[in-house]
Amino acid sequence: MIPIKTAKEIEKMRIAGRATGEVLQKTAAIIRPGITTKEIDQAAAQFISETGGHSAFLGYRGFSGNICVSVNDEVVHGIGSSRKIQYGDIVKLDIGVIKGGWVGDTATSVPVGAVDPAVQKLLQVSEEALRRAIAFAVDGGRLGDIGSAVEQTVTAHGFSVVREFVGHGVGRKLHEEPQVPNFGHPRTGPRLKAGMTLAIEPMVNMGVCGVRILEDGWTVVTADGKPSAHFEHTVLITHGEPEILTWPGTTQSK
Repeated sequence: MIPIKTAKEIEKMRIAGRATGEVLQKTAAIIRPGITTKEIDQAAAQFISETGGHSAFLGYRGFSGNICVSVNDEVVHGIGSSRKIQYGDIVKLDIGVIKGGWVGDTATSVPVGAVDPAVQKLLQVSEEALRRAIAFAVDGGRLGDIGSAVEQTVTAHGFSVVREFVGHGVGRKLHEEPQVPNFGHPRTGPRLKAGMTLAIEPMVNMGVCGVRILEDGWTVVTADGKPSAHFEHTVLITHGEPEILTWPGTTQSK
């Protein structure tokens, strides 16, 4: 069963979503050459604390980071360490905040200085894939419409979508039903209804779609060592336009 939130629950999710978006914005702003991924994680922890919430990731199934910090060929689930960010890197930030018992989940990919034009295109296409997918998060639509929008956008530019890791429902828990793949066929899958809240998150590889997990048991990297991009919003399905809950400071449609 895919949870349907009440009006009161949706308002609580808006609060959690705004807080999460603010943390992401502040964390992205501190990324610079020379900062370590651990320092990024620690700064995010402080920003989360300032919202009055706490990390949705820390301790989740044993995860040791406050947020996920993934660099270059790291797709998702990177853990802060002594690794220093270099000019030309791309840094993926994935942040979950629990506030008032509800979860916001959002991610972005930050270029550090000028990046290779092919990498810049990867980022642009991945963010566009998220935008197009969100447009299909509408009452009466199908879950497959969302994944199809991502896949078609990505493959049209010669990139590939990660298949082993997908988006998900979000609410009282970080992961709720349904799974939200970044691939699929239009007009297939469960019907979407107003009150559903989904974490839509394209994970896009420059090269092959395959991935592997490092020895830490968490960090996912591309199978061919090429860069990957990640963008995510928590989205509310309404009777009208989809509402992005994880915009910082305000709710917006897109």
